[in-house]
Amino acid sequence: MIEERKIISRVRHWIEKAVIGLDLCPFTKSVYRQNKLRCWVSESKQVDALMLDLYQQCQYLIETPEIETTLLIVPHQLQDFADFNQVLDQVDALMAAYQWTGIFQIASFHPDYQFSNTSVDDRENWSNRSPYPILHILRESSVERALAGYPDPERIPETNIRTLSAMDPTELDHIFNPELF
Repeated sequence: MIEERKIISRVRHWIEKAVIGLDLCPFTKSVYRQNKLRCWVSESKQVDALMLDLYQQCQYLIETPEIETTLLIVPHQLQDFADFNQVLDQVDALMAAYQWTGIFQIASFHPDYQFSNTSVDDRENWSNRSPYPILHILRESSVERALAGYPDPERIPETNIRTLSAMDPTELDHIFNPELF
């Protein structure tokens, strides 16, 4: 229980300082402040168990409409980004198998996140870096509403790159390194 609280505390720090604080996702602030964002720590140590957790968290969202989104935090496996990235195919297959494509959207975050065609040190990667591997389960309807009410959502990545590029390494460590808090 203490470890779970510490993990959630680190993720909340990341949400507050990076995602909201740097405005990396302009849609997060209201959901977070309204307590409609759920953090759930997976105890899984194998991918099959993680897929069961993902299924259960999607079911929870179906049964709990007042919660907009869930961060499924994965602290005990998938530390290697390549392994994490491969699991995303299984995530997509699970969404398709339960006909949740179009109902839920999964965003992925990882401590070593790297977009394709980038170098590991490129600042744009930091927009998807998190203290632990995370599968972010979003309601597709919420995403559509947020995008419809936001001017130029296609400029968000460009803005994030500028913001992250302007930061010095110490600032990045303070925000993104979970060992510092």
